[in-house]
Parts: sequence; C-alpha cells; structure tokens
Amino acid sequence: MADVKRTGGSGKRKNVQVAVRVRLVKVLSFEFLPVYDTSCRQHDIYTALVKPLIPQLLLGYNATIFAYGQTGTGKTFTMAGEPDPSHSGGWQDDPGMGIIPRALQQLFEELEAQEAEEYSVRASYVELYNEELFDLLARPGSENQRLRIFDDNTRKGSVIISGVEDISVQSSEDVYEILRKGAEKRKTAATLMNMTSSRSHSVFTVTVVTREGKLPGEDLMKTGKLHLVDLAGSENIGRSGAIEQRAREAGNINQSLLTLGRVITALTSGAAHVPYRESKLTRILQDSLGGRTITTIIATLSPSSTNTEESINTLEYASRAKNIKNHPEANQTLSRRALLKAYNDEVERLKRDLQAAREKNGVFIDRDNFEYLMNDVAIMDEQYSRLYERSSKLEAKLKARLSEIEQLNLVSNFFFLFLF
Repeated sequence: MADVKRTGGSGKRKNVQVAVRVRLVKVLSFEFLPVYDTSCRQHDIYTALVKPLIPQLLLGYNATIFAYGQTGTGKTFTMAGEPDPSHSGGWQDDPGMGIIPRALQQLFEELEAQEAEEYSVRASYVELYNEELFDLLARPGSENQRLRIFDDNTRKGSVIISGVEDISVQSSEDVYEILRKGAEKRKTAATLMNMTSSRSHSVFTVTVVTREGKLPGEDLMKTGKLHLVDLAGSENIGRSGAIEQRAREAGNINQSLLTLGRVITALTSGAAHVPYRESKLTRILQDSLGGRTITTIIATLSPSSTNTEESINTLEYASRAKNIKNHPEANQTLSRRALLKAYNDEVERLKRDLQAAREKNGVFIDRDNFEYLMNDVAIMDEQYSRLYERSSKLEAKLKARLSEIEQLNLVSNFFFLFLF
C-alpha cells in the first residue's frame, strides 16, 4: 500500500513522496499424493482413490471417503456428480457421474464377477443440518423427524442412527433414484460464494452382506460398510454474504468443522482425550478417524487467488489429517447359525432389561436409553426374522435337491435292473 504526499508552492513543480509499506509473503509448503488439477476427469479420481476399496469392502472391511473444502469448490460434484447434458447414453456411462454411483456400479459388477451365491446390499442417506440429523430417504410424513445417535455396543467407536431408513438396493439403477430423491430433500441455498451451496453434511452409507457357501446352517456371513461423506463447505461468513438464517447455518457448519479440526489435532498430537462427542459429525466419523476403518480424504480447493486464506485452511486441515493412523480390521465373520444365536441372545437380553426396568426391580434407565433398547430389539427381531426366512428357504432348496437325487437314484437302479 502507498501513502502519497505532495510538496511545493503554486506555480512550482510539485514533488511527490511515496511511502510504500511492504507486506512480507510467507511461503507455505504442503505435500500430498496424488494431486489433481481442473483437467482431471471424474473417472480419473474414482479409479485412483475409490476403485481399490470395493474389493476390501467385500472382504468385510469398512471404508470411508469424505470430501472437505471451501464452499463452491466441487465437493458435491465429486461425491454425487452432475449429469452431462451433452451425453446421450445412460447414466452409467455419463462422465459427469461422481463417486457414489460409480462405487455402487463397481460393487454390483464385483458381486456378479465373484458369482456370490447370496448377497444383500442396503443403502441409507442422512444429512446433518444445524446439528440435527434427518433422513433423506424418509417416508412421506416423517421427513422432519429428527434422528438419534447411539453407541454401537458390538463395535467400539461405531454408532447406530436410530430410525433411519435402510433401503434394499437391487441394482446400480436403484442408486441413481436414491441419489435423486436425497438431492431433492437436501438443504441448499444460494450464497455469494455458491448458487447451490450445501447447507448440511450428508452421509451415504452402503452395507453389503455376502455369504460363503458351506454346509447348511454353517455358511459364513461377511459384512462391509462404505460411508461416502459430503461435508458442507467451510466459509467466511462475511464474504459469503450470509445473513440471518444463512449466517446461523454457516455458524453451525463452521462449528462442526472446527470440532472436526480439534479431533484431528488431538489424534495427531497424541492427546489423552479426543473430543468426538462434541459434535454429531465427529461422532458419526469416529471410527473413520483413528479407528478400524479404511479412510480417504479428498480436499477440494478453489483456483482463485481471492480464496487463498480458505485454501490454506483446507490444506492445513488435510495435512494434519493425513498423519492420523487408522488400524483397519475386517468385521468378524460369523456362520449363519452363530449369527442367529447372537441375535437371539441379544434380543432376549434386551427384553430382560426392559422387563426389569418396567417392574422397577432392575437398574433404572433414562428415556434415551429406553428408546435405544426398544429400537435395538426391533432391529434384532427384523434381522433374526430375515435370516430365519433365508435359512428356511435354503433348507427347502436342500430338501428339494435331495429329493431330486433320490429320484435319480431310483431311475438309475431301474435301468440297472433292466439291463441285467
């Protein structure tokens, strides 16, 4: 910046004194691998970062991919994608499709290639808006129902989202419909930084269960989960033009991202306490940060020099996050019989706890825990019924096959007697 001062009387040549204040530029250096510029395609990013994770999912591992960055830098485009208007083919071949539809398409291709005897794929889609959880796939009439988070007692560091719709997905085409439905409900608004700025964090979760054929009742069940997270954009409230409701939204967004930053700092510094519980976002991501999940972070930046400050913040976030050490472990593989027994035992235990609470002869529990137990019983009952029905069908198939073999043996014996 320059201060100008003129000297000299009238009629005389004026001298101009210029005082220049020089602002020192600090050079910052960050190292990441890989790095993609604006010439990269959706296919390139997916192939490098996501494609290797799908086989791990089928081996029983959990994986998380989340996009972090300033609003308007392409997080939602990277995760969900946007149809290319010039593309005349199906959405599967659309170059504008993002990570979520591509991951599900690859998942079904892998399942078919492995000729899995039996599998199930289910999907859920939630958003975290102003620190409240909502189901983007909720049935009509329950769209505004707030969801609750409870700790998963079967897996340390994981959580259960109570009441969320877990929809069966039969093909990659179903995924596109789920994305369309979820995108229509997700909270967006225009700001000075982005005409369709996401005002919420979203989590798309895919659960795949595969069966390895063994003896009837002893076949092994593997479960893997893929969490695809599109974080709301970090932003400067003043520059974004956010006022009133938008300013409150931005404040909540920045607060949850600030908590995420504190969690990352605590994990990388070896702190004794990690503040996972200070935000619902970090509770959901707890197992993905320092836990047993395979995690990939995609940091998005603006190429504009006017966004230098926000870009540096994103780079610092990502630089700290890449130093987090996760310890991926496959989920426990159980036989169908063991799984049924575990579900049945858990249902009976929960029923005893509830009965004791009702009779006031046991330990008193608060309303949140009571609702959690009731929900857990319903989930276990549903899973038990589903597995029992599947087991009954397999036993019926086995009996039919044995009957066919017996008939073939009778025919074979007849021909043997006829020949001799």
